[in-house]
Amino acid sequence: MQHNDFWRGVKEAIPVSLGFIPFGLLLGSLAAQKGFLPWQISLFTGTNFAGGSEFTAISLWTDPVNIGLVVAMSALVNSRYFIMGATFSLYLKGYSKLKSMGMIFLMCDESWAMGIADAHKQKQKTLNAKYYMGVSLNLYLCWIFFTGLGAYLGPILGDIKQYGFDMAFVAVFFVLLKGMWKGAKQSRPWLVSLIVAGIFYHTFDGAWYVAGGAISGILAAYFWGE
Repeated sequence: MQHNDFWRGVKEAIPVSLGFIPFGLLLGSLAAQKGFLPWQISLFTGTNFAGGSEFTAISLWTDPVNIGLVVAMSALVNSRYFIMGATFSLYLKGYSKLKSMGMIFLMCDESWAMGIADAHKQKQKTLNAKYYMGVSLNLYLCWIFFTGLGAYLGPILGDIKQYGFDMAFVAVFFVLLKGMWKGAKQSRPWLVSLIVAGIFYHTFDGAWYVAGGAISGILAAYFWGE
């Protein structure tokens, strides 16, 4: 059964990994324009598995590079992982610290959502490690491969946004939200997070909308007891 759970995770992650492809190609293409070689961008995305901060880092990359600015903005974009990691840890009871750290390393928005959604289907409400690893490895390897391929094919591909591929991530997140929907009342923190993030996006420069949306959503969930 556990072996089947791994492959179930791999299969269920395929639609999501397909959504990763255009963005991986786009990131690789942008990195190539900044002087990254294919193996360098694959190494980068393999050690920093967080697409938002990777796009931020590449967009801020200059010659010479302002390391402080890149690190600060990347940390800001990734600030939501503190909250996600804290939530995720509640489903890791019974796993050793080493295994937990390995699973958290592979955590991204999509694997986090799919792993938790599957955990709620289990009697013990704990993470199914085999399923989660199937999901995570599918997404992780897909991302590394296609970012490297994007750097290699960048001059040929041109701007892939012209084909509408930039809607892929938006579509993926709508699907994930549908899977986590528990009714309008319990989704009020989502609305608060959306509104605050929108206000921050149009008010402040940079990625402050990420932190604003995440923190406001958590506070709303706390005060509403959800």
